[in-house]
Amino acid sequence: MRFEHKDLLDIGSLSVRDINMILDTAEGMKEISNRPVKKVPTLRGKTIVLFFQEPSTRTKLSFDIAAKRLSADTIAISSGSSSIVKGETLVDTAKNLEAMNPDIIVIRHPSSGAAELISKRVKASVINAGDGLHAHPTQALLDMMSVREKKGRIEGLNISIIGDIAHSRVARSNIEGFTKMGATVTVSAPPTMIPKGVETLGCKVAPDIESCIENADVVMMLRIQKERQEAILFPTEREYSMLFGLNSQRLKAAKRDVLVMHPGPMNRGVEINSDVADGDHSVILEQVTNGVAIRMAVFYLVAGGMKNAD
Repeated sequence: MRFEHKDLLDIGSLSVRDINMILDTAEGMKEISNRPVKKVPTLRGKTIVLFFQEPSTRTKLSFDIAAKRLSADTIAISSGSSSIVKGETLVDTAKNLEAMNPDIIVIRHPSSGAAELISKRVKASVINAGDGLHAHPTQALLDMMSVREKKGRIEGLNISIIGDIAHSRVARSNIEGFTKMGATVTVSAPPTMIPKGVETLGCKVAPDIESCIENADVVMMLRIQKERQEAILFPTEREYSMLFGLNSQRLKAAKRDVLVMHPGPMNRGVEINSDVADGDHSVILEQVTNGVAIRMAVFYLVAGGMKNAD
């Protein structure tokens, strides 16, 4: 089977078959990272541009490592080193990148729709590494991989997502992904952080963290997206932690084998306590590990790789 998409822009454009193909391919890619020599020649001769217009640690490094493990050449462009700071438009920057014939462009941008805009103007494959409040597809895919790896399935699970839902592209992509794969997703946050109409994505809204966590198979905590908030949406971090922070006592309401997740970066003592983040239920570091495998899989598939039908 061939991956039928030139680009990876969001989760909504992927079918269940597409998602399973990416997750299955990532399982095979994960083994490469455990070898003494962590490199295969799969994408030798390919050029990948990492065009990051927002700060990033995990995502940018993960894409870079993934490309290098497939033997691709990478070129990183940050907001401070691009001609955008001189007034060049995003489209003109994209056209100039295209003129250099890269094979894949990975973009992170503060504006929703930026990845799609570029994808329509370049022949190279475009991978969305996060655009505004819109989408972060590879994060959702690595989260689904982490859950399927630990639980053996996604269908039928209860997924709780708690935190700044309104400003989180991770929340949006995960709601779309997990519901598409047959899970039940429930979200919870202060009313000021719940976007109007979020139920149309297929999730339920719980009024408080306790009812959201009850009987959960997975609890995913999100940080407060202060950089995207135009106004103060809660009195103090102390009060937020008291009402919506995850601690070991609250976690007891979930299933005994619950998984605790966080896309990072964590604000310890605000949305999650250290005893939970570092506890036996946490798979937060496994998420980081699986991020490399997912991004290797996505590079391979958008570059034309085949997934064996067996």
